[in-house]
Amino acid sequence: MGNAQEKPPGSGGGGAKSDQATPGSRRRSRGGSTTEKPRAHRHSDKGSVVANGTQGNNSHAGAAEGQGSPAVDTSYLDAPAGALPPHLARLKNEGNHLFKHGQFGDALEKYTQAIGGCADAGINSPEDLCILYSNRAACYLKDGNSMDCIQDCTRALELQPYALKPLLRRAMAYESLERYRKAYVDYKTVLQIDTGVQAAQDSVHRITKLLIEQDGAEWRQKLPEIPLVPLSAQQHHKERPVSAELSQARAARAAQEEARRQEARFTALKQEGNGLVQRGRFQEALEKYSECLAIKPSECAVYTNRAICFLKLNRNEEAKQDCDSALQLEPTNKKAFYRRALAYKGLQDYLSASSDLQEVLQLDPNVQEAEQELEVVTGLLRQSLMESMEHTPRQLYPSMHYSSRGIHN
Repeated sequence: MGNAQEKPPGSGGGGAKSDQATPGSRRRSRGGSTTEKPRAHRHSDKGSVVANGTQGNNSHAGAAEGQGSPAVDTSYLDAPAGALPPHLARLKNEGNHLFKHGQFGDALEKYTQAIGGCADAGINSPEDLCILYSNRAACYLKDGNSMDCIQDCTRALELQPYALKPLLRRAMAYESLERYRKAYVDYKTVLQIDTGVQAAQDSVHRITKLLIEQDGAEWRQKLPEIPLVPLSAQQHHKERPVSAELSQARAARAAQEEARRQEARFTALKQEGNGLVQRGRFQEALEKYSECLAIKPSECAVYTNRAICFLKLNRNEEAKQDCDSALQLEPTNKKAFYRRALAYKGLQDYLSASSDLQEVLQLDPNVQEAEQELEVVTGLLRQSLMESMEHTPRQLYPSMHYSSRGIHN
């Protein structure tokens, strides 16, 4: 207990996500305990193991003295920490801060001092001591000292049976030492407390394969007994207040999952719409594209696709509106100009149709459909102008003589 690694303070680099610490290579602690370099799966170094609900990163706080930098805010040191008196709460808070910034050796020393201070002061707060031992175990785990990590986690669990973080950290330490059966038991116990711990789920699948290879079909019979977590412990875990960091992390994961789900639904709806267009079922395709736009209202291609459906259903005004929307998103979209020209043609606005078709040909002179359609629209425009003149009242043209055979100068 209380052993600190010989690794220079603050030299810890990177870390694993909360509840995914990385066992290190062979190192010796000052107490003489030695851990073996694991040959099994190594956890990824993304983020860091959480110390008391604080997620770590690799940046170092503060600046060198005498360089004119602003004073470092240390108000966090005076934050309350459970039932610990102020001087011990300060040690714990400082340890959390050091851990968060990758200074695992220094953090370990602070937690050790806080644990010793509790003994000296005769403080008997199982919950606070459990957290201190669990946090120190996280430091050992980050430094690859799996034996001392297991010892601290076991002590934490004696104080607070079925505490989730010590169980998870001990499982990781067991796994790093290739003690797969004990690791499996701890991971399964974690999942009884909280089925949503992804690290435990992944590890159970991974270790199951290893145990089958190692022990064959009888692998379950060789496992230690998996304790049955009482319902009261499960309920206690659910009712614990969630830290701000954990709450933010959960919200971010939920947002990512929702975005993936919506993206998958969008892709499926768009493909269904495209297939319905190919089969000539334009009303059904229109509905699929409308659902797409409810998910992603800024997807230009869906507006131009839905415009096709409106055109086929002779809903020219709505086709025009969809093309307008597409051109707001992509001002040089040839399909939007071409389909809007067709909508204008259906609305008998031949001048606007001609303008859009000319825009298409300016963007790409090789669009033959636009060239052919421009000839048709030009003819219709000329015809409409002639018809307009024929129906204009005589009073507007006093110098012209009308006859039954036409208009003559």
